[in-house]
Amino acid sequence: MPEKEDRRLRIGVLGCGPIAQAAHFEACTKARNADLFAICDVDAGLRERMRATHAPAKAYGDYGAMLADPDVEAVIIAIADAFHVKSSIDALRAGKHVLCEKPLGVAVEEVEELRQAAVETGRLVQVGHMKRFDAGLQAAHAFISAEMGQMLAFKGWYCDSTHRYAMTDAAQPLIVAGRHVRRPPGNPKADLQRYYMLAHGSHLVDTARYLAGPIRSVEARLSERFGAYCWFIDVDFASGALGHLDLTVAVRMDWHEGFQIYGETGSVLGRTYNPWYFKSSDVEIFREADASWHRVLGADGHFYRRQVEAFADSILHGAPMTGADIEDGIASVRAMAAIAQSAASGRPVALASVSGSV
Repeated sequence: MPEKEDRRLRIGVLGCGPIAQAAHFEACTKARNADLFAICDVDAGLRERMRATHAPAKAYGDYGAMLADPDVEAVIIAIADAFHVKSSIDALRAGKHVLCEKPLGVAVEEVEELRQAAVETGRLVQVGHMKRFDAGLQAAHAFISAEMGQMLAFKGWYCDSTHRYAMTDAAQPLIVAGRHVRRPPGNPKADLQRYYMLAHGSHLVDTARYLAGPIRSVEARLSERFGAYCWFIDVDFASGALGHLDLTVAVRMDWHEGFQIYGETGSVLGRTYNPWYFKSSDVEIFREADASWHRVLGADGHFYRRQVEAFADSILHGAPMTGADIEDGIASVRAMAAIAQSAASGRPVALASVSGSV
């Protein structure tokens, strides 16, 4: 891991659940320019176990108390989706910068409210679309931006696997469950269509936007059979490129995620792995000029650590944001809401006019 810098961003992590344990605690601990300064969770037993394991400087049972700590400079929101917007707004109004787990929110109106809070406070909001820190995707993005010319078409797929928990259990640390976890009303997994779109569709949509640009409208079809859900989505990109997205949960095979891009002076083929392998995507770039393939190794596949380091660089040194900003987060929520509404109505839905929840 890179050597720690003298000036480091002091981060407080809200939530000691699975995503914090598997990603954010380690990311802050390993980051060259950040520290896991504080953790916060209402579950005292879970909080103390995480404090003993990860050794933050401070641990809080009350979020307001952590936000009142002047030594906490930024907050990572790592709790249930339904709490993202309220927790982010509270942090902004307390003068903290925010890195919010994806999705930014669960409804168009609430993420628009978060935008207003960000404007009013002048604090930075980054959304946890960590795939933007996959070196393979970054190489594809650089080629598209600088060399490829016009894009003709983008095809992307995100197919979770029936074997993903066997795969992730082998790779992740043992996740400690709390006994007094704060949960949103109802069971988010009771509506699997919505749950899968928020959990997995947010990744697919952001990857499409990162590589192919803004989305104007979508037309979606949804099939549900033998407990599996499949969305096929035709996408109208603002650039004029044609798009097709495949979100399937779960396929009876290995994890299947990737993309194909056809452009004016070349093409890109990408295969993305289960994120808990911390393995950069295999991305092959074909340059028409020399009729040859190029492939980046991407040896550093710790997307979550690289995400924290970019977040800290923007705050500490004014570096341009390379992660997903609040507008990207809002656009993803709009796209997911539009996909849900299109699948229900059988008609195309424009993102600019969409409202309501995902």
